[in-house]
Amino acid sequence: MANNATAVLESTALTDYFIHENGVSFAGRHLLVDLWDAENLTDIGYIEDSLRKAAEAAGATVLSAHLHQFTDSGGVSGVLILAESHISIHTWPERDYAALDVFMCGSCNPHNALPILKAAFNAGGVNLNETRRGVVA
Repeated sequence: MANNATAVLESTALTDYFIHENGVSFAGRHLLVDLWDAENLTDIGYIEDSLRKAAEAAGATVLSAHLHQFTDSGGVSGVLILAESHISIHTWPERDYAALDVFMCGSCNPHNALPILKAAFNAGGVNLNETRRGVVA
């Protein structure tokens, strides 16, 4: 019986969703996105819907969402948990600013979320930093 179990395990291919690109393997792309001169930063329902549309555009699968609205400023902090990682947001409506974190692995392309986010929040300016996480080489 143990030999059968071992054979089954050995024949099962490991699917780890790492990205293999130009001879480099890495866990995923992590985008840090700053939206300046942004709008719609206090409507929690609109924000969740916009994040879901961004995830869909990137090819990601939404597992759950958790957002919180602050009573003093109306700002929103929240996260979409994705099968492929996450999208998070923190808004400062008093500064017309939103900070987003878009991290995805596998065949998802987090860059496809950017036009959705920029349009949803009518951002006048976008700063983007990208990092490859979990580089194996």
